Amino acid sequence: MGARKQTVSSQRNRRVAGAAAGVALAMVGAAYGAVPLYAAFCRATGYGGATQVVREASALKGQRLFTVRFDANVAPGLPWSFEPETPAIQLRGGATATVFFKVRNRSARETFATARYNVSPDQFGVWFDKISCFCFTEQHLGPGESAEWPVVFFLNPALEQENDMRAMDSLTLSYTLEPPPAPGRLNAAGPLSDAARSRL
Repeated sequence: MGARKQTVSSQRNRRVAGAAAGVALAMVGAAYGAVPLYAAFCRATGYGGATQVVREASALKGQRLFTVRFDANVAPGLPWSFEPETPAIQLRGGATATVFFKVRNRSARETFATARYNVSPDQFGVWFDKISCFCFTEQHLGPGESAEWPVVFFLNPALEQENDMRAMDSLTLSYTLEPPPAPGRLNAAGPLSDAARSRL
């Protein structure tokens, strides 16, 4: 009888240990999966000023005129200069705009960077459609090299039908260039870096 009781207890202990291991693995998976899932959520809803990605220009044109301002920043540790060619433009809903950002590597070695971005006020995120952007890939510049990077975008004219957008006529597209993440650091695509969160 004692041996049977010991066997049942042993089986129970193994089940508890297995369940605990499963929970631990699930938590690790959730930690790694949370960042890309949150990034996908932001892109789908515009939450946190996340912009949208589209393949082609809008076939429709709106009636309202918007002021789009541009903000360029460089994170500490990256020896680059970075600025928009113009501080702001006037843009009608549905009209496509191309704006260039000037960048220069001020160091004597090749360096790499990734651009993090968002728009503010956040409500514009779901209506801000990018056709092309340097923020989609890692960038590199040789020693002292300069470049001009384009971003091609439009404001979805459907925003003009939204009641909560009627009083909003200006927005800011903001970029921060950051060095590549250290090995082993989680690196989410899109606007979810610490630098981007600090601007929200």
